[in-house]
Order: sequence, then C-alpha cells, then structure tokens
Amino acid sequence: MDNISIIGAGIGGLALGNILKNHQLGFTIYESAPEIKPAGAGIMMAVNAMQIFDRLGLKGKIENAGNKVHGISITDEFLKPITKTEISALEKKYSSCNVAIHRAELQKILAENIGYEHIKLNHSLSRIEKNQNYSLHFENGIQAESKIIFGTDGIHSKTRSQILKTGSIRNARQKCWRGILEFDLPEELNHEAIEMWGKGKRFGFVKISEKKVYWYALVNEKKYKRDWSVSDYFKDFHTLTLQILEATLDKNIILNDIIDLAPISSWHSENLCLIGDAAHATTPNMGQGACQAIEDAYIIGRLLETSQDFNALFEKFQQIRRKKVDYIVNTSWKIGKISQWEKGNTLRNFLMRLIPESSNQKLAEKIIRLEM
Repeated sequence: MDNISIIGAGIGGLALGNILKNHQLGFTIYESAPEIKPAGAGIMMAVNAMQIFDRLGLKGKIENAGNKVHGISITDEFLKPITKTEISALEKKYSSCNVAIHRAELQKILAENIGYEHIKLNHSLSRIEKNQNYSLHFENGIQAESKIIFGTDGIHSKTRSQILKTGSIRNARQKCWRGILEFDLPEELNHEAIEMWGKGKRFGFVKISEKKVYWYALVNEKKYKRDWSVSDYFKDFHTLTLQILEATLDKNIILNDIIDLAPISSWHSENLCLIGDAAHATTPNMGQGACQAIEDAYIIGRLLETSQDFNALFEKFQQIRRKKVDYIVNTSWKIGKISQWEKGNTLRNFLMRLIPESSNQKLAEKIIRLEM
C-alpha cells in the first residue's frame, strides 16, 4: 500500500512530488501518459513560481532551459503598445524573474529531480473508491491502495468527480491554437512577452529557448470556421504574426476550447485533497494556471513543517489559498471577455493606456507575492 498517492504528473503533481521528497515522505505519482515527452506548448513561469523553484534548488536549471522574460506587453494588432508591465523592480525585490519554457522541458526537470522510480507512467485512473483506505483502479488493469490521495489530475479530474462529486466546467466560447517553432524574433522582443488584441481575436508570442518561440492565437467561437487555417484569421495583424504562423508546421499546432472550473465549495475530503486545476482551473489570461498549482504544492509543504495531520492540513490549506485563487479565476475570466471584444476596441485601448504603470505593477505584485 502507498502511504501517499499523487494522481497526475502534470506540473502541479510534479511540484508536489518535489515538495514531499524534501520532507522525506514516501509517495507514488500515477500518470496516464505512457511517457513524459516533448509535446504540447510553451508556458510562463512567473516570479511566484520561480521563487518556489529557487527554494527547491531548481531555479538555475529552469532558467537555463528556458528564456528570461523581463517585460509583459499588451499591444493592438499592429504592435502599437496599449499597456506594459516592467518587472525589473519586482525581480530585484524577489530575486527571481519570469521564465518562458517548453512545458515538457519543465516537466522533465521536475521529474528528474524527483526520480522516475516514484512515477508510474501509463496509469490512467478509471475508478477511485473510499473504503478503509482509497482503492485505485487503472485502465491498464492494475489496482493500488493508498492512505492519502492528492488529486492533481486537471480540470477533468476523476478524483474530484468520483469522490467529491462536484465540478462545473465553464466554456468561454473561445477557440485557442497553440504552436511552437524555430524563429528569429526581432532582438528587442527576445525577452518580452507580447499579446496583441484585435477585434474578437488575440495573438501572443514569447521566446522559450535559444531557438524556439511559443505562440497562441484566440478567436471567438462564433467566428470559428473549421476549414480555415489559423493564418486566415490574422491577415489584418502585423506582418510578424503571419510570419510566425506560416512558418509553423501543422503537426506543431494544437487547438483547444478555453474553459475553466466554476468555484467549488470544498477541495478536500477525508484523507484526500485536490490541488491545481482539479481544484481551481482558470482560463489562461493571467498566465497563472500552472503557477497557482505550484503555489498549492508550496503551501502544502509549508504546512507540513508544523504538522503531518493531513486532514487538519487540508482544511488550513484551503483557508490560505481560497481568496487568491478565486481572485485569479474571476479576474482572468473578465480579462478574457474584455480582450475578445468585437466592438468598442478603440475606446477600450484608449482607456487602458490611461492606466498608470504603477497600477500594473501593484497587480503583478499581488499575484506573485507568496502567502507564507
């Protein structure tokens, strides 16, 4: 029997594994994928996540595998600035900076630091039952038993749906493409994250390594045409947009709906706790989905410093984390709606340009400040 089982080897589950390892606790991570491989998209590790990786001794590895990002800009479709958040002062204050990285590279660093002997791949959870302990049934026919369960199995969490029997997924009615390619950005954009706002559509990009660029593109669902390529939607954007899109191989592009999880009343049950997207999935408009899962793992670790009464710990964990994640989920949803306006964009952009830089920095610090 496992004392502790983590369901899901995404970034949240792997971060939690690193935390538990630091506390010398035995655990097993069960992951549905047959391997951790370089598929998927890029991701931004904001200063809050990088502070935690610093404490785990992983900051240097992640910085070396990714690309440091010192500024975040929102522009119009012609790359004319709307708002910019310079974080140099915050970088100095927190001794960390944003890092854009390939998601699979980050997972590999976290998995290697744990040790693959703690990770069981090709274990897709089909059923979880609460008896004296938890019985785990996997699609490969293997069964396991565990005393403590952490559900880190994402927005479609079976841990949540089968044990807590809750969770309503909300659809933002936006289609999102993500892609990765080798591309030489203009030098002034090498350490900048850019998001361009048009009429009912957005395009963002950031360098994630020495040679690779990650991009994403969104359109309102009602404008989506199945037989169009991504480029067809962005012909009225700056030429750099089309250059990036047309240089990306189809096999390196993925398409998803933008969804989140309506707030649920409780993240835990007896000897079981949800973290990350399983508990509080957010739309990606603030770049905080994975970062908040990492913060969850960090807070679990801080609470383990004083007690290993897991049920009391789970209650305290939710009390500490609830306000911040609810704020991020709700604010991200609103930003997603405003950024996809199809009318009134000129007025929106004008009013946003009036927001002082200090306000953007205050918002950034509210998000990146750790709670313990």
